[in-house]
Amino acid sequence: MKLIRPCALCALLYLGFSAPLQAQVRDTVDHKPKINSFILPAAFIGYGLLSLGEKNLFSELDRTTKEELQEDHPLFAAHADDYLQFAPAAAVYGLHIAGIRGKHDLADATGIYLLSEAIMGGTVHGLKSWTHRLRPNGSAFNSFPSGHTANAFASAEFLNQEYKDSHPWIGVAGYTVATATGVLRMYNNKHWLSDVVAGAGFGILSTKISYLIYPKLKRLVLGKSGSNYNLVPAYQQNRFGLMFSGRF
Repeated sequence: MKLIRPCALCALLYLGFSAPLQAQVRDTVDHKPKINSFILPAAFIGYGLLSLGEKNLFSELDRTTKEELQEDHPLFAAHADDYLQFAPAAAVYGLHIAGIRGKHDLADATGIYLLSEAIMGGTVHGLKSWTHRLRPNGSAFNSFPSGHTANAFASAEFLNQEYKDSHPWIGVAGYTVATATGVLRMYNNKHWLSDVVAGAGFGILSTKISYLIYPKLKRLVLGKSGSNYNLVPAYQQNRFGLMFSGRF
């Protein structure tokens, strides 16, 4: 069957919300993820880095996957991946507005997400320049790793961390969207298989690191007295908004 490899990719990426990601998070202060929760994203990144070598098993898998996808769908062009990459993070805010609260209030959740995006963006863009890898469609030398996929999985891990204890299937939905984003990047001939796998690893890892260091940065910037603030959704005069309150 022609689509065995994309299906295998789905199975591989779906591991992202399985056993290794079950570290408990009580609040922003005492978040101590288990070491084994970093194994899977590290393996994804390692896979991608190994593919950068010339004529090895991983680079050959990149080539054959591209050929099969382009043979079956030579004119495929869908731009849903440009929007899907943001969907899991947007869901966190939508759920808060709907009254389904996550692990943190929106102020802390926003801080964690922005930190994750900064870590992910800096890493991905730095590697794109360093590796100078040609995209499968020959359009540019910035293929590795996939930025869309990294962003999608950073967002999916953010959604997963916020709701995995209270609503675990919400995290599964987020990873489903992230996986679809990665698959679409290959169908659109924008990335190699290894670009997508590595992007997933960098995205997950960036969010995990942000949950680890955000409490320390918060205490450094605001101090202990700055922790008494909140950001909550509000509805007034037929309009939705956000209400910020706190003591400084």
